Amino acid sequence: MTQVINTPYFSYSTAQPRTRRETVEASRTLSGMLLAAVLSALLVVADQVIDTWVDGHMLAAWVALWTVAFAALALLAPPLRKVSSGLASLIASAVQSYKVRRMEEKMWEYAHHDPRIMAELQHAWLRSQSQI
Repeated sequence: MTQVINTPYFSYSTAQPRTRRETVEASRTLSGMLLAAVLSALLVVADQVIDTWVDGHMLAAWVALWTVAFAALALLAPPLRKVSSGLASLIASAVQSYKVRRMEEKMWEYAHHDPRIMAELQHAWLRSQSQI
């Protein structure tokens, strides 16, 4: 449910935060980039290790390198997806709470300049206290 608040100075809506499914869908790109970064770092390390102990056996080195690459893809994809989806939902909730807090600060600032808005806020606060 979206609530729209209109005043003479500004208008804003307080939308519900994203659902878990939308957050997971949004974090797929993040998880792919995180997986690519970890995999590239792992490939660089594997290349350095293989380069030190293989002098002329290039085919064996490439087989070992790609074995490490595919093993890393298989082992690291699910944990990195969980980490990135958790991180994305944490960031989304932080951004949402920041937006709401900023809108409330703007409303309070406007209320200090306009006694009508301050009266509306006080009446809303009294109504909310009487409902408890």
